Amino acid sequence: MKKIIYLNFLKETSMFFLISSFAVTIIVWVIQAVNYLEFVTEDGHSFKIYFYYTLLSLPKIFNKLLPFMFFFSIFFNLLKYEEQNQTLIFWTNGISKIKFLNVILIYSIIFLIVNFLFSTFIVPNSQDKARSYIRKSNIDYLPFLIKPKKFIDTVEQLTIYSDKRENEILENILIKDKFSLEKSKIIYAKKGYFTIIEETNFLVLKDGKILNINKDKTNSFDFKQTQINLSNYGTKTTTTPKIQETNTLDLLNCLAKSNNIFQDKADKKSDKFKCDRDEVFKNEIFKELSSRIFKPFYLPLLALIGGLLLIKSKNSQGYTNFKLKIFTIAISFISISEISAKFYSTNLKESSLIFLIPLFAFIFFYYYFYKKSKSQMS
Repeated sequence: MKKIIYLNFLKETSMFFLISSFAVTIIVWVIQAVNYLEFVTEDGHSFKIYFYYTLLSLPKIFNKLLPFMFFFSIFFNLLKYEEQNQTLIFWTNGISKIKFLNVILIYSIIFLIVNFLFSTFIVPNSQDKARSYIRKSNIDYLPFLIKPKKFIDTVEQLTIYSDKRENEILENILIKDKFSLEKSKIIYAKKGYFTIIEETNFLVLKDGKILNINKDKTNSFDFKQTQINLSNYGTKTTTTPKIQETNTLDLLNCLAKSNNIFQDKADKKSDKFKCDRDEVFKNEIFKELSSRIFKPFYLPLLALIGGLLLIKSKNSQGYTNFKLKIFTIAISFISISEISAKFYSTNLKESSLIFLIPLFAFIFFYYYFYKKSKSQMS
């Protein structure tokens, strides 16, 4: 009988979690997807790249929402059970409050593992995959971004200006191609147009002049027709993976061995970081790893805080305020888990207190629950 009661509660909580987290994740995803439209409207990427990039942000959104949705699922179902007098039936049939809480805590271990897997493997890999689509993009929508009398600098190191655009023909075109601080090229053309040759975008220019600038030296020549291969230019969108997008095992290897397992982190064309020996960089890696590994351990604490609802019945004085306090405490610890990640440090003495926050809080609230439940039985 007791097993059936526990299983029913866990089943209802799981269903509520799945449905509510799916709904909220989709809502947040849609809002975020609107912000990502700048990849098309400003950076010239295709809608295909935009779709893949936004789709791969779903694991990150879900993982961010998981702690709150997990707590809220337990909180909501315990409130529902109390309102329907089901918890009263449990207690009158000999079910112990402390055992019911222990079942909830064991149940939270499943979500801890899920959160851990998402934080350490799924989210970094999905984010790196999303960044790889940006790296491979050929800025297909650049031709659509060219507007008359506007300087367009969507492409890295390339600025394009057109005085007029009519029937896809650009007139009085001015282009600055900057190779380095001392070396650049300025192109003027009377007319030009975009075309696709073997799935590659080209800008064809007619009747113009090219001015090459190299330090203090300049030379120029006229042309009847020339073309610029736009695939040789990269997007201004960041293509180098951030630390948050780097594989967990690579970060651990970097932190432990200081091997140069990454390429130059300053190279924007690179698809890898450099495992730098710089202490500031290593501290950032430690913060990221600590966040991935330790934040999931707040989930049993959140389950315990939600379980505090079992202490009071709806007929108790101050029940409404008690519910509000529990909800506020849970939100506070979710905030602490996010904020504390910024204070992780390679100095373990400084970080040890931050690591132990969920443990100390868990012991305190468990002892509080135990004392309250025992006093109600006596």
